[in-house]
Amino acid sequence: MTSKKNEHSCSRREFLSLAAKGAGAVAVVLFSGDLALVSASSAVKGADLAIGGYDPTRHRYIYLVDIDKCIGCGACVRACSHENQVPKHFFRTWVERYEISRSGEVAIDSPDGALEGFEPRATGEDIGKAFFVPKLCNHCSNTPCVQLCPVGASFTSPDGVVLVDQERCIGCSYCVQACPYGSRFIHPETHTASKCTLCYHRLTRGMTTACVQNCPTGARKIGDALALGDEVAEILATRDVRVLKPELHTQPNCNYLGLSKEVR
Repeated sequence: MTSKKNEHSCSRREFLSLAAKGAGAVAVVLFSGDLALVSASSAVKGADLAIGGYDPTRHRYIYLVDIDKCIGCGACVRACSHENQVPKHFFRTWVERYEISRSGEVAIDSPDGALEGFEPRATGEDIGKAFFVPKLCNHCSNTPCVQLCPVGASFTSPDGVVLVDQERCIGCSYCVQACPYGSRFIHPETHTASKCTLCYHRLTRGMTTACVQNCPTGARKIGDALALGDEVAEILATRDVRVLKPELHTQPNCNYLGLSKEVR
């Protein structure tokens, strides 16, 4: 990702205006460092879009992580870094390793975000349980980053994805400090806020996210709450699914199966 602005960058107001129009033949929204507006007839040839284009009002994205299936390989982190040109030592998604001793001591590590996975290590402790926890932006419905942005650069799209208008962002880092999940950072080149976008440029073309596509065990899934028979929606309705820091009432749309009480 470079500091050069895309000549087709659109503002939050323009984005919402287009979204409100629904399936007009105007455009599809992509994310490649900036929110970019491109012609549906020229820039997305071959994309599996519904006739008339992508309508964000007909989707509501939900995300699921199955901790019991995560093996800490880091394939998701590498896929995200490559897909979104994430700068070195910064992460839009990362994986943490939890090791809990039988006496209740909790050790957490995430070497370079688990970009290259985890090496086995001797802790010297009598470990009762150990597991891996993938993390990312929770795309909250009641998100403090959107509420505290002084210039309206952080916003929620009609399909529930929290995004950043790179043209409007002034790099004040208020949103970085406001996020209780540590999912935002200031890009070292653009000096604007950066975060997981759920690969919005892929979702609007009928594709899944890079992290979901590259997870070898199916530990990550993305669904659509408005889609009939959606797998993730059914899991959320029938299984013991939890969210991180529920006491904050941010209403996260990132959900976990097998979430242990030690995870924070």
